[in-house]
Parts: sequence; structure tokens; C-alpha cells
Amino acid sequence: MSALFGNYGKRRARIVKGQGTIVEDSTGKKYLDFTSGIAVVSLGHANPAIVKAIHDQSEKLWHISNLFDIPGQEKVAQKLIADTHFSYAFFCNSGAEANEAAIKLARKHTGKNHIITFEKSFHGRTFGAMSATGQGKVHNGFGPLVEKFTILPFNDVAALEATIDDSVAAIMLEMIQGEGGVNSVSPEFAAAIAKACDDKGILLIIDEVQTGIGRTGTRYAYEQTILKPNIVTLAKGLGGGFPVGGMLGTAELYDTFSPGTHGTTFGGNPLAMSVAETVLDHVFEPAFLQHVQELSTYFVKQLKANLPSNYTVQGQGLLLGIGCGDAEVAPYIATAEEKGLLLVGAGPNVIRLLPPLTVSKAEINEAIAILKTILS
Repeated sequence: MSALFGNYGKRRARIVKGQGTIVEDSTGKKYLDFTSGIAVVSLGHANPAIVKAIHDQSEKLWHISNLFDIPGQEKVAQKLIADTHFSYAFFCNSGAEANEAAIKLARKHTGKNHIITFEKSFHGRTFGAMSATGQGKVHNGFGPLVEKFTILPFNDVAALEATIDDSVAAIMLEMIQGEGGVNSVSPEFAAAIAKACDDKGILLIIDEVQTGIGRTGTRYAYEQTILKPNIVTLAKGLGGGFPVGGMLGTAELYDTFSPGTHGTTFGGNPLAMSVAETVLDHVFEPAFLQHVQELSTYFVKQLKANLPSNYTVQGQGLLLGIGCGDAEVAPYIATAEEKGLLLVGAGPNVIRLLPPLTVSKAEINEAIAILKTILS
């Protein structure tokens, strides 16, 4: 009998080790991992550079608390804000923590409480982040949520324009809704958001927990749109598998987070920063990002060429989805696992494809061969 709470629906395979895109279970069976720990293991499992960074830093200093200067934080912050309009960074341990920080910062800076978010969004499971999330299944059973979140239909310009007024502190959204179905912000919706923020002085928070750090082929997914956020939240791929979260903000927000207004015990510790710095040294290289874009183009082309026409392909970079119409994807995902391919859903009707950013074309071809067998 397990001593663990049953809040996770566990898969059958018990994964015990991995290298690159390949993982192995307790029976010795190997799988192509196209989940990446849900967009986390950006440089693949047991990446030698990350292993070395953890080893080297672990022999110096793991944790000292934010009461002291941590030089690694400054290094990572500078890499994250370089050549952007951002000026400052805050480090924590997860995407939910980053989004909680963003919500607090937006409310405190504006003196307003009203935040607009969108249906099918996912921002985390802590109370503030959960309240911002536009999915009832995440809310159910937990009593009253944090007040003053208005959840609107995604990509609905008319609904947005009808809701905007002087009470709104911030608009908060994902560039691609990962958990909600691999739904991308349309150009028209991006333009409407930009106009609303400019006209009313509303802060724009973009949750890049899943899309950031190269996942969509650029450093941040917002860079592929006209949007210019005041706040961006990060996690997942930033640590390449190590728990790291972060929030970037523009210069005018600096004084709002004065000493004592917000904090974290473990966030930005030396071990986490050594890993994040290593990840960024790889992912933020222009050639690396270009390679991600090329892999994405190849992957999408092969998917469209090999899958029946009743399936749709959506998303950007190496955050892709296969829309299966009204069909439930859970049986497809279970069959794929039996055949040696690990997948994850995005809502009930979309298969999400999240390989490491280091995946090879040969591994993509293997995955497509399995998908073709299952979906045909």
C-alpha cells in the first residue's frame, strides 16, 4: 500500500533513467520521451553540461538564502533580460510561484485588483494562480477563489473590448495554451490586447512557463507577436529539469517590489542558478534557436504528410498539438506508451508533443511512425 496521496493518475511505466530523448523503465524497456517532463527537460535527460554544473556547484554551495548576495542570480538575470525591454528579474522555484509573484506585483503596482484571464488557460494550482486559471476542473472543491479575476473566451476580441474599463489592473495570458489545447493567440487578438493595454494603462502579464526558453523557437514566444509585456513568468525549461522559476519585469515596476514585499526561501539558490545559467548558455545561442525552428518545420511537415486529413496540427516550435476532433486522446496516449512513445494530452481531444529541444530528426521520424500506426 502506498504512503502517497492519490492526487496523480500514474502511468503504468516506472521510469528509472534517461539519456537525451530516450528513457528506460524498471523492466529495461526503452521509450521515446515526447513529454520532456511536460516541457521541462529542454536539453534532454542527463545532459552532460547540466550534470557537470550540478556536480561542480554542489561541491561549493547549495543554499545560502536571499539574505545574502547570490552572484549566480545576477548572471542569470542579465542573460534573461539581454536585448529585451525588461530590466529586472525575480527567482523562485516553479511556474505557479512565478505567477503568484506576477499577480502580487501587478496589484500592488497599479493599486487595482481586477485581472482579466481566459478560458482554457492554466497558470498553476496555488490559490492565486488557480483563480487566474480558466478551467473549472482545477477550481472544483476548493471553496471561494481569490476575487476579481474575470475569465473571458480566448481569442474573442469583442468580449475583451466589452470588459475593458478603468478597474482593470492587468491582462494575463499564455501565448499558446499548453494545458488548454495548444491554442495560439491570434494576430487579431494580440492587436486588441496591445490596444487595450495602451489605451487604459493596463499591465500585460504573459505566462511563458511552458512556451519560454526556446520552446517555440525564440527565447520567448511573445517575441513572435506585436505584444510587449510588462511582466513575463518563466519556469519549466529554465532549469532543464531542476526546479527553477522566474519573473521578468520592466523598469517602472522596480520600486513596487521593495524589501519585504515578496520573497522565497529556496528561490534562486546557487545550485539552481548554476543549472539555469548552463541551460541559457545553450538555448539562447542563435544557432540553437534556429535549429529548433528547423526541427519544428520538419516535424509539422511530416505530421501533415503522414496523418489522416481529419487530424489537425497546431502550435509552434516544439510545442505542437494533434487535434483529434471529438475523439478522446487518452486511449491513443496509452497505446503509444505500449509502443514505446511517451505523450501527454492537452485537454481531452488534443495530443501534445513536447520532445526535448535536442531531439533528432531520426527520433521525430520514429515518433511519427508510431503516431501513424495509432491514428490511422
